[in-house]
Amino acid sequence: MIAIEDTLISEDLLEKQFVCDLSKCKGACCVEGDAGAPLEAHEVATLEEIFPEVQAFLQPEGIEAIKEQGAAVTDPADGEWVTPLVNGAECAYVIFDKNGTTKCGIEKAWEAGAVPFRKPISCHLYPVRIQKYPAYDAVNYHKWQICAPACDLGESLQVPVYKFLKDALIRKYGPDWYRELETLANQWEAR
Repeated sequence: MIAIEDTLISEDLLEKQFVCDLSKCKGACCVEGDAGAPLEAHEVATLEEIFPEVQAFLQPEGIEAIKEQGAAVTDPADGEWVTPLVNGAECAYVIFDKNGTTKCGIEKAWEAGAVPFRKPISCHLYPVRIQKYPAYDAVNYHKWQICAPACDLGESLQVPVYKFLKDALIRKYGPDWYRELETLANQWEAR
């Protein structure tokens, strides 16, 4: 593990290669699984606040799920906040393009300038998952078989996880934190 400020970072972020390949996986991470996307507490209020603007970018089924369940729900398995699902499958904020690839309706609203919030940080950081502890955050790479095409593309392009997630990691921990991670990664590669 690598320590920066109040985070412990898995070496997998430096050693594993990853670049999303939506043409192959079709955004399965937004559909597969047993719960919605993890949310930070402040994101729950944000999703409630921006829903009127975001709903213009969502599918009818997603709008209905959010109206019935709320902008966020608690995961019965661990009591943590997550996005609601449509019929126990895709995230309620998912939209599908003409090729059947999932996209984020929240991010589409952000790209259009309709809302100031890009998307939940857990989505932006994927395949990294953060486990919060009282004294630190554990920053870990989450390996999932549906992301095999992303691992293959990352390998072919030689892009480590931390470089693929530069914008998301800066959004979460700030530019100074990321610069320190880059410095440590360079030292790691040099040994």
